[in-house]
Amino acid sequence: MAQVEGVRLERSRSGWDIALGILLVIAGLVILGNSAFATAVSVYFLGWMAVIGGIVALVASLFRIGKGGFWPALISGALLLVIGVVILRNPTASVVTLTLLAGTLFLVGGIIRLVAAFQVDQHRGIMIFSGAVSLVLGLIVLFNLFAASLVLLGVLIGVQALVDGLTLLILGRWRVVDTVVTATPLPTA
Repeated sequence: MAQVEGVRLERSRSGWDIALGILLVIAGLVILGNSAFATAVSVYFLGWMAVIGGIVALVASLFRIGKGGFWPALISGALLLVIGVVILRNPTASVVTLTLLAGTLFLVGGIIRLVAAFQVDQHRGIMIFSGAVSLVLGLIVLFNLFAASLVLLGVLIGVQALVDGLTLLILGRWRVVDTVVTATPLPTA
């Protein structure tokens, strides 16, 4: 007898999932209703998380003195702290930078999907559609960078919260379950 251990994904849905799904849908709609405010809040949140993460990494690096990993922890903590301070001191420039990054990701993702669509026969139509939409979104963001900067991050966060909430309501959540399979060896001839 041989035992094989593994994991499998299993869907589960509880009352908490439904409550969280409803809250996420409401939050998504509220965020979409005032996406400029959500953009500002998200940038300040990102800045403070970088500052806190940088301080924690710097303190953690002190426990690594004389051991391996001191310099990488110290340098990464310092860089994270500097990035957080820059974001907090220049939130407008940070919003424009993050919007530029998002627009570039849309554009490059669209180009990659369009190129991939012509290299594979399977699902070509959906790949072309997806790539074209992403390409157009990227161009819209990049050609209207300052106008898009005011609302893009808020819209992305709102849509993500709305989609996550609907997914929780409809499907529930996935959980990882450990499995043990007992196998009987085949007789040998």
